[in-house]
Parts: sequence; C-alpha cells; structure tokens
Amino acid sequence: MADMVETTASGERSATAQSIRIGFLLAGLAALAVAPLFLYPVFLMKLLCFALFACAFNLLIGYTGLLSFGHAAFFGGAAYFTAHAVKEWHLTPELGILVGVLGAALLGLVIGFFAIRRQGIYFAMITLALAQMFYFFCLQAEFTKGEDGIQGVPRGHFLGLLDLSTSTNMYYFTLAVFLVGLLVIWRFVNSPFGMILKSIRENEQRAVSLGYSVQYYKLGAFVMSAALAGLAGGTKALVFQFATLTDVTWQMSGEVILMTLLGGIGTLIGPVFGAGLVVTLQHYLATSDFPVTIVTGVVFMACVLLFRRGLVGEFYASRLGRRLGFAYRR
Repeated sequence: MADMVETTASGERSATAQSIRIGFLLAGLAALAVAPLFLYPVFLMKLLCFALFACAFNLLIGYTGLLSFGHAAFFGGAAYFTAHAVKEWHLTPELGILVGVLGAALLGLVIGFFAIRRQGIYFAMITLALAQMFYFFCLQAEFTKGEDGIQGVPRGHFLGLLDLSTSTNMYYFTLAVFLVGLLVIWRFVNSPFGMILKSIRENEQRAVSLGYSVQYYKLGAFVMSAALAGLAGGTKALVFQFATLTDVTWQMSGEVILMTLLGGIGTLIGPVFGAGLVVTLQHYLATSDFPVTIVTGVVFMACVLLFRRGLVGEFYASRLGRRLGFAYRR
C-alpha cells in the first residue's frame, strides 16, 4: 500500500514538472513572438543566428565529445554559398539557404573525414588547420570577392509570397529557421543515433566493444553539426545582406566555443543563453568606452569560477532543476 501511494505521488510530481516545463516553453515562444515590439529586430536576428550556430556546435562537443576549432568554416562558408546563390543565381531565399546548408554539409564531410581519424587535441588541431585552409581559399577565390566580401545580397520573397525586405517579416522568418533547427537538434539527440553518440562520449572503447562503428557515428555527427552551422550562416547572410571573411576566421570558432561554455555544454538551450549573453555584450558595449573583449573575458572568468557547468547547466544541476526533471549528465 505504501509503495502504491509513493508511486502515485511520484507520478503526480512528474506530471507537475512536465507541466512546468511546458509552461516555460510556451512562455519562451511567446516572448520571442513579441520581442520585436520592444527590441531592435536586427539585434534579435543576429542573436537567433548565433544561438543556432552555438547549438549546432554543442551537438558535436556536448553530445559526442568532439572539440572542433574550425566550425567557422561551415558558418562562414554557408554564408558565402547562400549569398552567391541568391545574388548571382537569383535563387529564392529558401533555396539559397538550402545551397548554403548542402555546401556546409559537404565541407563538413571532407573535413570530418580527415579529422575523426584522430582524438583529443589532435582532432581539434586538424579542424583548425583545415578551416584555416578554407579561410585562405575564401580570401583568394573570385566568387567571394576577397576582402570586400559579397555585398548587397537581396533578401527576396519567401516562397514567392512573403517579402523579406522588411525587418519584421525577416525576423519571423529567422525565428522560424531557428525553431526548425532547434527541433532538428532535439530530435537528433533523442533518437537512437543520438543515444549511441552519448555512449561514445562517455566511453568510446565500450561502444567499440559493443560492435558500433564509432568512426561512422562520429562522421555523421560532424556532418550534421556542420549542416546546422551552415543553416545559421546562410540565414545570417540574408539578415545582414552580406558575407565577409569575418565569418570564416578562427576568432569566430573561438567565439562559438565561448558561447557554448557560458551557456552549458550538453544542454539543449544552454548555448542559446550563452549566445544571448555574448551578443548582448557586443551590441550594447560597442558604442561605449568599455573594451568589449575585456568585459567578455571578465564575464567568462566569472562564469568559469562560479558556474562550472555553465549558466543553464548549473540550473539543471540545482535542486530546483532536478525537481523539474532537468537532469544534467555531463
């Protein structure tokens, strides 16, 4: 009898926690829907693009345990591919972004094919070296316009109907892309493929002993992460209507690592908060006398000292987070 009562109480607590999580989700969606009424839409669109970029990177490091120093190649490469396809080939925005995603996925397949043969710091250094090779390619290639970049990229009409030249329409298009990308990551992480990736992260040798082709799964995760980073980069090219070398530099790769660490590695929405923090600091300190890089560094040190798991990771690991069912497994 006591066991039955305890089981019933546990079920009720679980249902309550589920309701609270759904409430948080709906509140977040509502806040994103009305955000352009209170904040600058271009700032919000930049935040969403970098949030998706950080989530794509977190898919690799947080759920597979692979640290890449070259993810800017996929982000900036897709920006170039999308900008060129829309401006020169006169494709619609959705097809232009698709070109960027496919280009980033192909680039991820090539880089990942060589990088996954090594582990640890050697893996990270190979991704950095190959990304730098791509940077110099973008510097010399004719279609990228060198240091000038591709400018004046038209936003066009989504599906031939929705005019994206207005900031409001472009914001909701960017929001839709962000939500679709986040949904893909959630489904990927919670699929059998994602479960195997987590097992590789926890104990690669045991995964090998169970008969899994570890190299295959690593390459699949790398390509998926590259494609989603390309989705963010292609969308950013339409938002700002240009693609430049800034998006393919090694500093951009370092920036997305910082965003992910601040938010919380291995959490679905942690990188979103990390990206929001970094982009907000950059936006509001750009016109002040404070050096943005120093302030960002101080914030990063404070988070490392006080929030070892990241902002969202610490919340998940707290008593309240555990009661709501947010288990932090890193």
